[in-house]
This record gives sequence, structure tokens and C-alpha cells, in this order.
Amino acid sequence: MKLASLKHGRDGKLVVVSKDLAKAANAPIPTLQAALDDWAAARPKLEALYNDLNAGKAASFDFDPAKCSSPLPRAYQWVDGSSYVNHVELVRKSRGADMPPSFWTDPLMYQGGSDSFLGPRDDILLESEDWGIDFEAEVAVITDDVPMGVPVADAGKHIQLLMLVNDVSLRGLTKDELAKGFGFLQSKPSSAFSPVAVTKDELGGAWRGNKVHLPLVSTLNGAEFGHPHAGVDMVFDFAQLVAHAAKSRPLCAGTIVGSGTVSNVDRSAGSSCIVERRLLEQIDGGKAKTPFMKFGDTIKIEMSGTDGQSVFGAIDQTVKQYKYGG
Repeated sequence: MKLASLKHGRDGKLVVVSKDLAKAANAPIPTLQAALDDWAAARPKLEALYNDLNAGKAASFDFDPAKCSSPLPRAYQWVDGSSYVNHVELVRKSRGADMPPSFWTDPLMYQGGSDSFLGPRDDILLESEDWGIDFEAEVAVITDDVPMGVPVADAGKHIQLLMLVNDVSLRGLTKDELAKGFGFLQSKPSSAFSPVAVTKDELGGAWRGNKVHLPLVSTLNGAEFGHPHAGVDMVFDFAQLVAHAAKSRPLCAGTIVGSGTVSNVDRSAGSSCIVERRLLEQIDGGKAKTPFMKFGDTIKIEMSGTDGQSVFGAIDQTVKQYKYGG
């Protein structure tokens, strides 16, 4: 099943989207958050409509990702892991930080702002290019209600939907901010999510071991930047990430848990963010060459299934200058 939220008010209008992303139908439930709040009752209704839509039996209209907000335009919680530890090690090197051995055995995770997500076609508005504007291509899951202390063995059953993420990062602000010892804030502006969120069964055999076993393609200014495989080198799977987040508190339905930047040890697949490529350039040639994003730059993030068709639709954004208007 594929779900999207058309821009409408603060929480969007829920629609069911056809498997080929061509058509959509108005859902019998007003918002995705409302569906997740009573998922056991909502899912069968939404699946019945999805089946009718794919069979051409439901009233429908053309699906336009440009009219979409994030599937959850705002969420009660957004936590982002760093399960591709190879990426974490490289990024920490870039700012002169040590790599504690525990990072390979205990997930790294931060809590991000979740009140102002960007839609998949929304511009990335920022004041200054000097902030070191970077994209981060990731996979994320949405949970139902997760009890505190859930064991890893049970955590996977609470994963209900999956999306793609552009976790925008401002590298020029990160080092000084983290040096304060209190985590990200200004260096992590609003994230953007894919046009649709999908249930696990949509991935077929590509969903196994609580991982997505497909390449994630990033295209910067029309040129492929990387296509690392999301199922390779993921040290902590999504069940482990959910259990980590719920260690000392329950998670509300609609909690979003990110994978962190998808990264492979095999560098032939490229990278899912600019800072990783810059560090590799520095290691190889002594100097970083790839610039961070400038106003007018575009970033597209997409994942195709084994049939070659887009699974989630594409995040496709342009960086533009923001000017405070009072």
C-alpha cells in the first residue's frame, strides 16, 4: 500500500496512491496521523481502497507529487540514527573528532525538529551559502505505538511504513554547535520526505532483516552523485534503531526513525552526501574539491524496485535564498 498527504492545512489530506504512482484516491480517513493513531482499524480500510484503485474500480485523479507535503507534514517525533557506521567514522574525521569503539555496538541517534517538515518538491530555503549546505539521502520508517523497553525481537512488528529522507545538514554550523556538547539544532534545518510512504509488503523480497535491500540514488544538479545499497553495511537495522529509541520511553504512533546517511564501504557506489565525498577527496589527494550546495542547486533522491519502477517517488528540491520578511 502507498499513502501520501496532499497539502491541506497543517496535517495534510490523506490519499491512497496507486502502485505505479500514477493515480490517487481520497482516503476515508482525514490524515495519516489519524490513521496511525488507530492503525489496526484503519489499515484494512486503506488497503481495500488501494486494491480497488489498482484495479481501476475506485474514483481517482492524477497523482501530482508537487502537490504533496511530507506524508507526515509534522510528527510527534523524528529521531535519526547513524546506522552506516562507516559514514559516521568519515564525517567525524572531517571535523577532527575521535571515533569511540562503542559506535560499532550501540546506535548513535539524535532527536530532530519535527514540526516543519518539507514536502518532496519544496525549496530548501536558507539564509547563507556560507553555512555549508549539504543533502543527506536516507531511508526512514514510521511506527505505530511502541512500548517502552521493547526488545529488538519485537520492535520490527511496530514498523508500519517506510519513506525516503533528505536530512538537510549545514556543515559550516555543525562543528561549533557540537563543540558545545549539547547536540544538533541550528545545523539541522527542516528535513524533506518522499511523496509517498509505503507498507513493508510493497518492497517484497527487498525488505528482509529489517533493512531495505535496494540502491538509493542521489542526483546533484542532474548528475548522479551516488547509488549506495541501503542493505549493505547497515550495522544497526531498523528494529535495533526502534528498540534503541524506546529504551527509556514509549514511542507515540507516527514516530519517524531515520537510518542515517546511506553509505557503503565500496566507494564505487558513490556517496549520499557531499561531506563524505569531500573527505574522501581529502584522503586521496590532500584537498577537498567538491563544493557544498549553492543557491540554485538541485538535489533528487529516489529508489527503484527490482522492477525498475520508483518505489516512493522522488524527493526533488532546489536550494534558494531565504530572506526574513517580518
